[in-house]
Amino acid sequence: MRIIVTGGAGFIGSHLVDYLLENEEVSSVVVLDDLSAGDKSFLSKSLGTGRVVFHRVDLRSDALNDFLVSADAVFHFAANPEVRIGAQRPEDIWSNNVVATYSLLEAMRRNHVPYLVFASSSTVYGEASKIPTPENYAPLEPISIYGASKLACEALISGYAHTFKIHSLVIRYANIIGPRLRHGVIYDFIMKLKRDPSRLEILGDGSQKKSYLHISDAVSATMHLFNFFRESNKLFDVYNVGSEDWITVREIAEIVSNAMGLSPRFEFTGGVEGGRGWIGDVKYMLLDISKLKNTGWSPSMSSREAVERTASELVSELC
Repeated sequence: MRIIVTGGAGFIGSHLVDYLLENEEVSSVVVLDDLSAGDKSFLSKSLGTGRVVFHRVDLRSDALNDFLVSADAVFHFAANPEVRIGAQRPEDIWSNNVVATYSLLEAMRRNHVPYLVFASSSTVYGEASKIPTPENYAPLEPISIYGASKLACEALISGYAHTFKIHSLVIRYANIIGPRLRHGVIYDFIMKLKRDPSRLEILGDGSQKKSYLHISDAVSATMHLFNFFRESNKLFDVYNVGSEDWITVREIAEIVSNAMGLSPRFEFTGGVEGGRGWIGDVKYMLLDISKLKNTGWSPSMSSREAVERTASELVSELC
């Protein structure tokens, strides 16, 4: 198989590339990334195998078409991952997420690429009234521009799947964490404590509670679902991927502080709209992963275990 990974120099994408190389069925991996959020050094190990080729390319450019010739599947993980910027620069989210996805789908259509795996997000559910939240929850009302962009991409992908017979698997991830992570609460806490070990600013009121999944589990689930999806011969399907429990922001602050050997003073900003960290921040998120588990896969770590492992890994990387 010749696999294309968009955003393959990013956090999840680079780990996925590493995992793909363990599959004997994969003959080559082509990474497409504009490096706006990725880091080519994340691919240093993979590039040395001779089975991975990297191209710095903007998915919105006409050049994209040439890279998809003879591709067997596309794993679309390229996106602007910063939920917070949506309130300040919604055009960035729109262009990098929705426009880029449309451009990719058009290139796939022209080249008759049969399979697509799309990295969506739990943010498409918004403030769900049912927790844990299943895939068939409705109505989907994202409260961030980022979540809206992911939902728009899902709709586009469904349309292309049914119109042009592109078999498309949508994966709605919980918060994915682990080495190479360069955004999100754990990374932010470490960088803040590096600057000032005596105090830690915590956005919101600290009671925000969400599900976290380690990257090793995330890529394992992704490849498991891809293989399961191919065997099902469906045109379109959606799966939640996350852990079975959740953890508060305050608990994460304590774990990160312990990992750094610090006892800082916690300073809560109070946040916005009932203690959220920022406008568009979903305060409580826990996905129902029973559909995923019914395929034969389960996470190996709880949210706390994933946070503890990630804190240790990132402290080693960044400090």
